[in-house]
Amino acid sequence: MLRDITIGQHFPGSSPLHTYDPRAKLVMTIAYIVLLFAAANPLGLALSVGLLAALYAIARIPFKMIWKSLKPILPVIAFTAVLNLFFVTGDTLLVALGPVKIYAEGVRYAILMAVRVVALIAGTSLLTYTTSPIVLTDAIEQLLKPLEKLSFPVHELAMMMTIALRFIPTLIEETDKIMSAQKARGAMLDSGSLKDRVTALVPVLIPLFISAFRRADELAMAMECRCYHGGAGRTRLKVLRFTKRDAVYTLVCVLAFAAVLATRMLFPGF
Repeated sequence: MLRDITIGQHFPGSSPLHTYDPRAKLVMTIAYIVLLFAAANPLGLALSVGLLAALYAIARIPFKMIWKSLKPILPVIAFTAVLNLFFVTGDTLLVALGPVKIYAEGVRYAILMAVRVVALIAGTSLLTYTTSPIVLTDAIEQLLKPLEKLSFPVHELAMMMTIALRFIPTLIEETDKIMSAQKARGAMLDSGSLKDRVTALVPVLIPLFISAFRRADELAMAMECRCYHGGAGRTRLKVLRFTKRDAVYTLVCVLAFAAVLATRMLFPGF
C-alpha cells in the first residue's frame, strides 16, 4: 500500500503541461480546486472531471497513476460519502430503518462529494507530476514575493514547503523498508485487533523518526557546506518567464473554467 502513494513525485516530460509556466500552473490548480466546489450540479462536476482527464492525456501521464494516488485514501473518501449519505436530509425518502433514514438528496450529495474529493486529489497530484520541486519552489516564492514588504520570510517558507513535499516519497520508501524488516523479525503488523496493530507500529515509528531527523541533519549540513544563507542576493540558473504560449494556455484554462461555471447559471436544476 505504501508503495502506491505517489504524492510529491515528479515525472519528467516535454508535454505542454510540463513546459507550462509553474506560477500560472499553481494559480490554475488553486482555481480548479475552487471550481470543484463552485460546480454545484452534476453537469458542471462532470465537465470538471472531463477537463482533468484531458489534462492527464495531454501530460501523457498514465491514468493508473490516478488510481495509485487514490488507493491510500479510499477509506477517507468512503467515510466522507457515508457521512453525507446518512446525515443529509431532503424531501424524497428512499430507505427508513428505524432512526436511519436515507434520502435521495443524501445519495446525490454523497456521490458529488466523493467525486469532488477524487478530482481534488487527482488535480493537485497533476501539479506535482508535471512540476519539479525546484521549479515549484521558485513559483511559490515568486507568487508570495509581495509579502516580503511585510518582512515575511517568503524564500524560507517556499523552501520548507518544497523540501517537505520532496521528502514524502523518501519517507514512504523508508517506512516500507522498516515495516518489511520488522515483519522479517516476526512482527505482526497486519493481523490482530486494532489495539495490537497500533502497538505493533511503535517499533516502526521510532526508527522512522530517527531516520527523518538524521536526514534533516544531513540536509542542513549539506546546505551549510554549500554556503546557503537564505534568499537574499541569490540568483537562479533558470529565470521564470511568462511567454505568449503560457498566455494562450492560461486563456484556454480560463475559458474552460468559465464554461463549467456557466452550467451553474444555465442549468441550475440539472
